[in-house]
Amino acid sequence: MTSELERTDRTRVRRLPERGVYDRATVNAILDEALYCHVATVDEAGRPRALPTIHVRVGDVVYIHGSTGSRTLRGVRDGQEVCLVATLLDGLVFARSAAHHSMNYRSVVLYGTTREVTDPGEKWRAQSALVDHVCAGRSEQARMPNAKELRETMILAIPLREASAKVRTGPPIDDAEDVDLPIWAGVLPIRSVPQRPVDAPDLPRGVPVPDNVAHYRRPK
Repeated sequence: MTSELERTDRTRVRRLPERGVYDRATVNAILDEALYCHVATVDEAGRPRALPTIHVRVGDVVYIHGSTGSRTLRGVRDGQEVCLVATLLDGLVFARSAAHHSMNYRSVVLYGTTREVTDPGEKWRAQSALVDHVCAGRSEQARMPNAKELRETMILAIPLREASAKVRTGPPIDDAEDVDLPIWAGVLPIRSVPQRPVDAPDLPRGVPVPDNVAHYRRPK
């Protein structure tokens, strides 16, 4: 496997191409850190649909899941093409001029043909990986799905082949004539910070918060 993804007509970044990243390690890291993604497709009537959902990367495959009752997932279970997007917001960029305001971000766009996961072993491993994507080690703590719950869950696999990342970092880029304006410019960093865990109201007395929840961290 090469260290770079092939640049296709769809994944090549054209708007501000210097922000395009085709390195597999960067793409993998963004997918691993992002808690959720959006999956877009076009239905049989030609109408666009987009679905927010949890995903997980396992090697060169991205799994998404949802209910078997999901109209969007049912519509793409038979090998339709989808576009998956995951985005991380790192900061708000304030320039002197409104036109140069921006955001610091890391995003991935992935195109691929879905494959419904029907093999029981792969489906179980994918389900465990999805749980651990939300919180590392959680699959060892929670009651995992029984046979009925697995039947009610649809898992789709998307090959991680046609994808690219787009990344913006750094300060605002103002026009030279605006630099001396008495207007504050800079970056306001943005990050998600876990708060103190809140016990379920029916939690039995004496059940402690596990360390992976009490000290929750996203992969970097």
